[in-house]
Amino acid sequence: MSARRQWSEVRAEGLAHPQAQEAYDTARIRFELGKEVRERREALGMTQAQLAQAAGLQQPAVARFEAGGTMPTLPLLERLAAALGARLHVGFEPMDRAS
Repeated sequence: MSARRQWSEVRAEGLAHPQAQEAYDTARIRFELGKEVRERREALGMTQAQLAQAAGLQQPAVARFEAGGTMPTLPLLERLAAALGARLHVGFEPMDRAS
């Protein structure tokens, strides 16, 4: 019978593969973008349906985006920002400061 391993060990082993790390990073970006939109929408007291209408989208598309289910284009991010009364800011952060 094999010894049980900690999840952190299994995760580290899996992420050691370049393709797995790339997929993880992509998912992280989608999740962070969705979280930012959801937090701004909620701060404004908007529903997903209201945001969708303001951005020219359907409500399910907003729900998928907020859940990290899609990778948006820059034009879509600009539409969402405008609908949220915000300005899209894109930048680079040094790796030693990245979370």
